Amino acid sequence: MSQSKEFDTLTIAVFTGKANPTLAHEITRHLHMQLGRADVGRFSDGEVSVELMENVRGRDVFIVQSTNPPRRIDGVVDDDGRLPAASAKRITAVVPYFGYGRQDRRPRATRVAITAKLVANMIASAGVDRLLTVDLHADQIQGFFDIPVDNVYASPVLLGDAWKQKYQNMVVVSPDVGGVVRARALAKRLDDAELAIIDKRRPRPNESKVMNIIGEVEGRTCVLIDDMVDTAGTLCQAAQALKNEGALKVVAYITHPVLSGAAIERISKSALDELVVTDTIPLSEAGKACTRIRQLSVAGLLAETVRRINDEESVSSLYID
Repeated sequence: MSQSKEFDTLTIAVFTGKANPTLAHEITRHLHMQLGRADVGRFSDGEVSVELMENVRGRDVFIVQSTNPPRRIDGVVDDDGRLPAASAKRITAVVPYFGYGRQDRRPRATRVAITAKLVANMIASAGVDRLLTVDLHADQIQGFFDIPVDNVYASPVLLGDAWKQKYQNMVVVSPDVGGVVRARALAKRLDDAELAIIDKRRPRPNESKVMNIIGEVEGRTCVLIDDMVDTAGTLCQAAQALKNEGALKVVAYITHPVLSGAAIERISKSALDELVVTDTIPLSEAGKACTRIRQLSVAGLLAETVRRINDEESVSSLYID
């Protein structure tokens, strides 16, 4: 998705925070332009300090900043907050991984915050005019924002890789009932591959118990699809359950590699043959060293989306056949 057009740097600028500078550099490389110069640091008490090193007056500004460590939502808000004062024409927060998407509702009648809405308010209040993100955990989160939201999908990147691998006797597997729509969409594009579903119960956060598998997986290559992998407990249990049912190979395609806690160790010891992720979140050194983890880039996809936003072109047409 690399573009031949060179942007007029007098009308557009792309900056990055600390969360994922490599992805930001790759996005600007696809756009044939230089990454904006900014000094982003912290005082000893953790307070963020930002100084733009170039003029942004009247320019269409994009700030690339996910909510993953080392910078969480304070990085998005604090880094963007300097730009309205600098008289940018429009500010788009490019948040490849919107990490508060799992807190989009009250799971029970208790005093639990709907943090996704709070974060949406914080981003808009910081002066952001538009949000660009990848694979929101729940599409309805777009409704939490009072600004336009472009929720692009990593499926073209993941699907392209799955095509290249030419998996034999494949079945697409949803890790839970909630992911059936995503899995069915992928299966349809993979020559109408068959679909299987893992039925599980989650007794408490970050813990899951696989109950049974709906569909035929014996002797098949199982392709699991999901939007994120956190502790990898669910993923590893799913891989083992599929192997127990006779699956020959289990590969997972997952957009956001959160990989917290002992996730990488679990994956290394699991029945999972390969985990394919994108670079919405950079891999740790341990993640890069894990031979079962392979990372694809969404830089080209995001660069094309930035180009379309700047040119006032359709973004949704990227996914319309």
